[in-house]
Amino acid sequence: MNFEDYSFKSESNKTADRCILCGQEIAVFKKNVFDTRFGIEGYSNILQCGSCGLIQLLSSRTSDELKSLYETYYNFGGNKDGLYAEIRNAFFASSLYRLWMVVDGDLCFHSRRGNGRLLDLGCNEGQGLHIYNKNGFTAEGLEVNERAAGEAKKRGFRVFTDPLEAFEPEKSYDVVVLSHVLEHSVKPEEMLANVARILKPDGQAWISCPNAKSLQRNIFGRYWINWHIPFHITFFSVTTLKNLLNSTGFETIKIKFATPGLWIAQSLIATLFAKKGRKNYALRSPILLGLLMFFIRTILFPLLWFGNFLGRGDCLVIEARKKQAI
Repeated sequence: MNFEDYSFKSESNKTADRCILCGQEIAVFKKNVFDTRFGIEGYSNILQCGSCGLIQLLSSRTSDELKSLYETYYNFGGNKDGLYAEIRNAFFASSLYRLWMVVDGDLCFHSRRGNGRLLDLGCNEGQGLHIYNKNGFTAEGLEVNERAAGEAKKRGFRVFTDPLEAFEPEKSYDVVVLSHVLEHSVKPEEMLANVARILKPDGQAWISCPNAKSLQRNIFGRYWINWHIPFHITFFSVTTLKNLLNSTGFETIKIKFATPGLWIAQSLIATLFAKKGRKNYALRSPILLGLLMFFIRTILFPLLWFGNFLGRGDCLVIEARKKQAI
């Protein structure tokens, strides 16, 4: 089988590691990628499987080390990030947000209206739960970061802190949302199998994640914001994600691509300002981000639309339905 961007260029590119999906041989795909956001020390290599094509990061960090990094740097960590977070939260609560989703893409399924039971997997402090409830769903959350879950509970949301594999809901769900979640899993096949387990027959999984074949990945190289070392573990293309969904009991019903202005702005800022081992404070500058996003959306809009049309947008958005048991 042939995969875009894949080749064993030399024997030295081969590793002793195996693909986290199929267990076959993997090779170095991109060397010396580092954290461009928080300043976490160390370089990492990105690898690709020669059998299934999955691009992946194999981290040497233990689960306890990763948990500590998440609680320190990622998701809700107990601080509000000052002015940047205040502006962001006010924007999400405004009517302008719905208009922006039309222009920039709805990566979190916040424009979807409906009913039934919905689980937001990795719900953080509950911003999405508020929107899903307003849109007609009965929304609950699953969040293993207990500090973030505590904040969501204070806001009146029902949030569970169990690991997904141990989670036993009282009733099955109509929808499980995995918005920017699947790429964080060291066991994505197990994660989707458990999502299928807690869904009703004919229930749906809504997934958004970085597109491993995006144009921006090629343009920005190791400064592409969605390498997001060490937190992003898997990088899916349409092919690898559809194959994974099929093997875990789902059928794909809708595929879209989006290229958020924010992501391009962040990749530009990473290229200009990121230094290994240093926190990139420019990524939290509302003025800089705002100016770049305005430029991107007004000047580059035709190019972004064309990239999405070609299937090379920065974000992959998939809706999948649980297969009926035979």
